[in-house]
Amino acid sequence: MNKALIAGVALIAFSTGVASAADLSVKARPAPVYAPPVYAPPIFTWTGFYIGGNIGAAWVQSEWTDSLFGLDWGRTSDGRFIGGGQIGFNYQFGGSPFVVGVEADFDWLGNNNDNGVTVAGPLGHGFNVVSSDTRVATLAARFGYAVDRALFYGKAGAGWVGNDGFTITDLTTSQSFIGDTSHTVSGWMVGAGIEYAFTNNWTVKLEYDFLKLPDRTFVLPGTTIPALAGDTITSDHNVQMMKVGVNYLFNWGGPVVARY
Repeated sequence: MNKALIAGVALIAFSTGVASAADLSVKARPAPVYAPPVYAPPIFTWTGFYIGGNIGAAWVQSEWTDSLFGLDWGRTSDGRFIGGGQIGFNYQFGGSPFVVGVEADFDWLGNNNDNGVTVAGPLGHGFNVVSSDTRVATLAARFGYAVDRALFYGKAGAGWVGNDGFTITDLTTSQSFIGDTSHTVSGWMVGAGIEYAFTNNWTVKLEYDFLKLPDRTFVLPGTTIPALAGDTITSDHNVQMMKVGVNYLFNWGGPVVARY
């Protein structure tokens, strides 16, 4: 009798517990929360085409000598305002700091050498020589080393200078000889500069260029200036330029990195 009573009580308690557990609501597991991806800006690279403009100053230097009378006509070093543009292409080797490229520049010279140089010559006559450079173009390879957004570079190539006249005048008789007009002289050039990218597309640069031209020789006919008949005038010529420029770089960019 006692065993039956105990078994009944236990069965009733077990049934009640199961029913209570079944009545309890099961809470759903909360859904996972994902943070939206954060995209880093494209990695900067110097690779790409670019185009821009420049302004600055040029020093056109000429050393004039003659072979017949041993005259040293002296050196001119005329400062000029220059302005123009450039176009080029850079290539940066992967993640390395080395950059190579090619660049073409064209600049106008703001004023001409109107005074020239004057020298006392044979027969007590004074002579004046004038040469007017008006434009400069260069085509050069660039070799650079990038430190983040700063690019230190050198240039080497060729240059062309447009000259609109060579004139020598006998100041005593006012007789003149006019040499080649609208003449273009070519030579070699070297340069160096620093360029800084203040955005992924806009850069500013400071550059120095030296352009060496071959000697130009003029033989003076006696019919124009008898005092210098048969004389040979030689010009040792070079151009130095200091320019500030701004470029728009069509930056090819690096990969866009997604951060979670």
